[in-house]
Amino acid sequence: MAADIFESGGHDCRGDQRSNTKLDADYPLRVLYCGVCSLPTEYCEYMPDLTVENSPKQEAGISEGQGTAGEEEEKKKQKRGGRGQIKQKKKTVPQKVTIAKIPRAKKKYVTRVCGLGTFEIDLKEAQRFFAQKFSCGASVTGEDAIIIQGDFTDDIIDVIQEKWPEVDDDSIEDLGEVK
Repeated sequence: MAADIFESGGHDCRGDQRSNTKLDADYPLRVLYCGVCSLPTEYCEYMPDLTVENSPKQEAGISEGQGTAGEEEEKKKQKRGGRGQIKQKKKTVPQKVTIAKIPRAKKKYVTRVCGLGTFEIDLKEAQRFFAQKFSCGASVTGEDAIIIQGDFTDDIIDVIQEKWPEVDDDSIEDLGEVK
């Protein structure tokens, strides 16, 4: 009787997934992907917005792998109407460097230098130079502003003219203390 239970349990095992798999499958499997929804074609029939008329199995849009060459060309083209991108003309901003002393807490100040970008000076390079020169922290904030930790309004005018000779004395303006 124990032998009957053992035999019946071995042949009629429905929960074993390995017994139902194909033994002659070639790996890696090649999967066909839909050109419309980019899912495998087996899943396309379950998509809610596809009808029988535009089913991907009937269309020629079935592709294998990534996609067809036509799709790549379509992605490169402009999808919507319009004039495309127009290059903007550079605005003629007056070349002026402004220096301001901003109070921080109690007797501490930060120095803000604005306008170095109008002279085609790299702000990141200027920030590193100021931090090294004054032995303090400095950071680039906004499009055209450098914040230096400490009150260096007196020294910074000479340093700017020494480092960048294209910035003359007339184009540097000291705003004093600004809140």
